[in-house]
Amino acid sequence: MLFWFIGLSIITVWAVFQSPGVDYRMVALGAVLPLIEVVFDRIVILHTLLGAILALTIVMLSTVRKRLVRRRWLGLPIGLLLHLVLDGTFSDANLFWWPFLGPDLEGAGPPELDRGWGPLLGMEVIGLAALWWFAARFELLTAPNRAGSLRTGQLPRETVGDRPEPTC
Repeated sequence: MLFWFIGLSIITVWAVFQSPGVDYRMVALGAVLPLIEVVFDRIVILHTLLGAILALTIVMLSTVRKRLVRRRWLGLPIGLLLHLVLDGTFSDANLFWWPFLGPDLEGAGPPELDRGWGPLLGMEVIGLAALWWFAARFELLTAPNRAGSLRTGQLPRETVGDRPEPTC
């Protein structure tokens, strides 16, 4: 379940923002953070819209006048929101809109557990392919670019311009 969320989240963020300044590590962290609830087989708040909005509110309020810190941490709530989309959480109105449609989440389990092993394996393969494409597109397969990207979370600026698509 990790590669599906990480791969598609970072590619979606790139497609929308096309910015090398995004901290893609934080996007990936936000995209997998709700999986903590899968470990406990219990929904707390990370699979709800309220959880993502609270995370965004905390980031915005705690980074007033700290533009660079804000840019780094904004990836976390963006990743949380993308998790909701990639997981199809919005298809369960009571879960997605909790607590606005009722306060009871008792018995609600994470959507990831509702799928069989076949679909989960297929999703992971798609996620791995997305990560491979991303790494090839932004030349993260080379040691210096990969090390810099892992250290800062950002993409190498020289790889971001108009370039032909990589052939993998």
